[in-house]
Amino acid sequence: MNDAAGQSLAEIGGRLQRLMEQPPDPADATELLALGEGVLEHWVRAKGREPTRDEREGFRLLALHRQGADKDPSFNACRETCRELAYHYNLLTLESDHEDSAQRARMMALVANHLYLFISGKMETEQLGEFCCSSKPLRTGLTGGVDGGRSAQ
Repeated sequence: MNDAAGQSLAEIGGRLQRLMEQPPDPADATELLALGEGVLEHWVRAKGREPTRDEREGFRLLALHRQGADKDPSFNACRETCRELAYHYNLLTLESDHEDSAQRARMMALVANHLYLFISGKMETEQLGEFCCSSKPLRTGLTGGVDGGRSAQ
């Protein structure tokens, strides 16, 4: 297993790329989860906080997402990506001999890479994710209010 702790964001991205280029291996599930956690650790540190060691629903990944989303509604855009990464981890570790394990491992690598791309992009462009359905600016419209200010007319 490759421990993501201490790796730069670019190193994590490079490792994810190499994992996606090789044949899918269900044994990579633990490393892929750790890489996802590593990506989220970078986001939390970029926000000036120390990454949590807590777990949510049995996953540190989900606790890190929650910590990273604090006071940043646009960060919720990757909530389902984190949940999907945890889901594929469960599939691969609880049913390691399933006939679809290789396909599930490939999907987990793609999901982990998606998380990396979102967070690395968000670190460059803070507004990334603002048009997600859970983002407050979209729900309130440009002029404020849930109806976009139409009730004031």
